[in-house]
Amino acid sequence: MSNVLDELQWRGLVSQTTDVEALRAALENGPITYYCGFDPTAPSLHHGHLVQLVLLRHLQLAGHHPIALVGGATGLIGDPRMSGERVLNDRETVAGWVERLQTQISRFLSFEGENPARMVNNLDWHAGLSALDFLRDVGKHYRLGTMLAKETVARRLASDEGISFTEFSYQILQGMDFLELNRRYGCTLQTGGNDQWGNLLSGVELVRKADQKSVHALTTPLITKADGTKFGKSEGGAVWLAPDMMSPYAFYQFWVNADDADVVGWLRTFTFRTREEIAELEAAVAERPAAREAQKALAADVTTMVHGERATQQAIAASQALFGRGELADLDPETLAAATEGLPRTGFAVGDPVADVLAATGVVKGKSAARRAIAEGGVYVNNVKVSGEDAVLSAHDVLAERYVLLRRGKRTVTVAVLGDEPGQGAARA
Repeated sequence: MSNVLDELQWRGLVSQTTDVEALRAALENGPITYYCGFDPTAPSLHHGHLVQLVLLRHLQLAGHHPIALVGGATGLIGDPRMSGERVLNDRETVAGWVERLQTQISRFLSFEGENPARMVNNLDWHAGLSALDFLRDVGKHYRLGTMLAKETVARRLASDEGISFTEFSYQILQGMDFLELNRRYGCTLQTGGNDQWGNLLSGVELVRKADQKSVHALTTPLITKADGTKFGKSEGGAVWLAPDMMSPYAFYQFWVNADDADVVGWLRTFTFRTREEIAELEAAVAERPAAREAQKALAADVTTMVHGERATQQAIAASQALFGRGELADLDPETLAAATEGLPRTGFAVGDPVADVLAATGVVKGKSAARRAIAEGGVYVNNVKVSGEDAVLSAHDVLAERYVLLRRGKRTVTVAVLGDEPGQGAARA
């Protein structure tokens, strides 16, 4: 326990804290009980939540007692955004998302042993609170000046749309969560992203004013790329943790494509590898960048943590098979569909000449060029070299009842889809 805060700081998991020396002493003299809240504003957690889940796990491994709160109540309200009022989701939708998030979170924490995790839903205590009790017992501890000074609130007030009393009150509800967990379970630390600092302080102050107790808050920094752009599969896009929103293959590809400038920092933040292991991978980036050893280690670790070992191995196998280093026939239909999703495609029918389909993809300029490429031995169907210029696609070539992979040379790949309309284009990797 004595070194956990230093370890978190080294891993880039600490941005702001309340009295850092008091927090350090509490962690060293622990164990303490701590929590992080996750609001069901979507049917899945994403890369931003992953930082919190890793932080929760580090603290649990250090012997402390985690509470994962899924906000069945706060999810009905929504944390104010800079850009405008949220659309309120209906109660049935939020309840369904609560269950999905609880399932996702449960994979990261241990619910057994000497310091088992606890899963809670803040709807359990907010649902029965009357308006009068809310105003008398909680509202009296809040000062409008402090609430109005919060950056998100101030910006929304200055906008044409303004802010509703509903969203304005969100910070009080989150503060109440900390007070309730402190009273029920002795919880003394709340963690969250840097954008939650104001809400975390709301809880710290409410506990101090209501019960005259001192508690702590810790935030993680916003994770960005080395070039300062957003961390995501695309600008503003989320790296979802749910396999039905982002396939394990696509998830693996996001991490394995990390830039050399980012990968070492991400290994510290998102994996549990030791300092020595990360130092070795950092040296590999400098000495053998083309091997991408660090990226492969990062992708394997994070994908296994989120989706499990089997899904990781399938993603690795698909990555290799696309470029001739594995058996495409061994891939299950879901993985094959995910692996080919980003490839330009063309349609085909059984019996179509390989040269015609290859030409339709745009890999070569016309059927004559396609025939020459085949004659030169540079065309592959499902990683098998095509030996005759008059070869046709047969039913035996069709993978998962739909796909045929065509490759020109070592690294130019496209997919032909049974029954689709002809198109063109090819992927290079």
